[in-house]
Amino acid sequence: MGHMSGPPYVIRGAVSLPEAELVCRFTRSSGPGGQHVNTSDTQVELRFDLAATQVLPEVWKERALERLSGAGRLVGADGGVLVVRASEHRSQWRNREAAATRMAALLAEATAPPPRPRRKKKVPRGVNERRLRKKQQRGDLKRGRSGRDWS
Repeated sequence: MGHMSGPPYVIRGAVSLPEAELVCRFTRSSGPGGQHVNTSDTQVELRFDLAATQVLPEVWKERALERLSGAGRLVGADGGVLVVRASEHRSQWRNREAAATRMAALLAEATAPPPRPRRKKKVPRGVNERRLRKKQQRGDLKRGRSGRDWS
């Protein structure tokens, strides 16, 4: 297990991922790499204890816990640990960067404020009248196609 060191990953505004609270674990990655794959631990598992963190504002934390637990992204005994894995690169460092970027994006999306509720508006009278007029014209056109009146 190790801790990260590198550029801060901004979640939103001035809040960024706290390096001290991120825990990295490295395992052998499957995929391309030949003999290199069998000898190096390049897959990264990044863990962040969302339930115990003091970095996020309380409102953000509650919102993220609710959204991420509903999506099945949280693990642990209390269900408050966010886990992200990355193994797409052959380098441990690049996988670590990818995992941290992905985690910051996940947290940014989970802490976003809910969208404003849609306000139902009345359909303007002119729109309804135009629709009914076109409907009437179309009906007249179809009625005019019948060959009843031809003699």
